[in-house]
Amino acid sequence: MTIKENLYSGRITSIDAFRGITILVMIFVNELAGVSDVPQWMKHMPADADAMTFVDLVFPAFLFIVGMSVPFAFNARLAKGDQPFVIWKHTLKRSLALILMGLFMVNAEYGYNEAQMLISPALWAFFAYTLPIPIWNKYSKDFPSLWKNILQYAGMLGFVALYFLYIQDNGQMGMTQKWWGILGLIGWAYLFTVVYYWFTNGNLKAMIAFLTISVLANCINQTDGLAINDLAWFKFIAGHLTHVTLVSAGVIISLLFFDGKNGAVINWKVVGFGLLFFLVGYLLRPYYEVSKIRGTPSWTLYSAGLCTFIYYALYWLMEIKKKTAWSEFFMPAAANPLLIYILPGIIIYFNLAVGIKIIPEYFSSGIPGILWCAIFSVIMLYLMKVFNKFNIRLHL
Repeated sequence: MTIKENLYSGRITSIDAFRGITILVMIFVNELAGVSDVPQWMKHMPADADAMTFVDLVFPAFLFIVGMSVPFAFNARLAKGDQPFVIWKHTLKRSLALILMGLFMVNAEYGYNEAQMLISPALWAFFAYTLPIPIWNKYSKDFPSLWKNILQYAGMLGFVALYFLYIQDNGQMGMTQKWWGILGLIGWAYLFTVVYYWFTNGNLKAMIAFLTISVLANCINQTDGLAINDLAWFKFIAGHLTHVTLVSAGVIISLLFFDGKNGAVINWKVVGFGLLFFLVGYLLRPYYEVSKIRGTPSWTLYSAGLCTFIYYALYWLMEIKKKTAWSEFFMPAAANPLLIYILPGIIIYFNLAVGIKIIPEYFSSGIPGILWCAIFSVIMLYLMKVFNKFNIRLHL
């Protein structure tokens, strides 16, 4: 694979800002999920509804940003002189780490037999959320190698111990794959897309074909009565291609923005693709509806279109008009997205494990609950500043 000379090799501020905003909104809506008496537009739409809210756009936005970052990540590694083996190893390690964390976090939520477990489910979950920090922390160069190895291997052994400490609700030892979890779904979508991107040398037309295949597979998977839908391998692949649609859309938009000369005031190719996402989603909607819970094709395509134009606005404001100062507020989350994602879980399960409740019941419903979720999200953002200052950053 060769480096595309016209593709930026540095960080793009607007992509980082998009990531930071998305992460902050994700923390807000995750916390809001436990608040009662809030408007439906601030919740996920039910599985049987043909509609979506801004909450249903958060996960797609993160997948879209993962895709936008892929060309830059590859070019950065190629520019450093990394050999294919190193890049493959990094890709597999990152994917496996996300899938592993997703599995542990899903099992922390339900499916356990509390009476038979040696430690409380809350304490088990606390460790499941905390152990990724010593394993995947980006240690500074002056951090002692001995202590780095001790912390990383202790974390790995901790995960092994947690597996055997977990007792299923049927009394069997060990976890099960109930579903992959958000991080696991990201890991699979990232793996599928990066492998394809590598084999096709990041070719734009090939990525468009990949997105088309992903949409078709999702349509087939959601069409009743087709024999192929009874095949387990097809259900597995098509299910993950649902999310690959969004990652590959991000790759395509990134290539259109940054690969080649782009001196025009309006990038009509980007605008055209954004409108095309909406058009195809609209044409498919009568057959498959719009549903985040069911992962329908129209949901992925509407989301891709919205993300395209949201990013276009950020690109225009930050890369063309050079208005970037406002984005500093979101950058701590952009610099440490995985840690800020798992930190609320660490706090919640620690409180459950020690039996304390910090937030009064008053803040569990209605407007007070919504305000608390907003405050909590900002607190998490400022905690990231502290963690970043002390070089506690999860880096897969």
